[in-house]
Amino acid sequence: MFKVLIAVDGSESADRAVGHVLQLAKNSREPLEAHVLNVQPPVTFGDIRKFVSQEVLNAYYHDEGMKTLAATRKQLDQSAVAHTYHIGVGPVAETITNYAREHGCSQIVMGSRGLSTISNLLVGSVASKVLYLADVPVTLVK
Repeated sequence: MFKVLIAVDGSESADRAVGHVLQLAKNSREPLEAHVLNVQPPVTFGDIRKFVSQEVLNAYYHDEGMKTLAATRKQLDQSAVAHTYHIGVGPVAETITNYAREHGCSQIVMGSRGLSTISNLLVGSVASKVLYLADVPVTLVK
């Protein structure tokens, strides 16, 4: 089975990446399994842990991740593509590439530009870092 990691952040570019994988699945002779990953940046300001428990932070990460995954879930749940969802917490590019490595994904597909207001001119900073860190092919979708 060909495993593809789709990194999503709720952006239009990420939605198009999901569409790209669905088209790839239609045209593939080999069964495709999609692993959908949303990465939440860790809440680290000040001494937050003095005031907020890890359980509360985990619930926050889960809720935010589920909101971000909603459109993607709808798209994939209506398809015949086998898929799983995961919400990670940590540095975004590193979490994406580590997930791909740990789960044996053969390819990473993601949007070329995310929701970040600070980004590079041609390719988003997260996408650039994933390209640098990844051990597998990375497809960027505009």
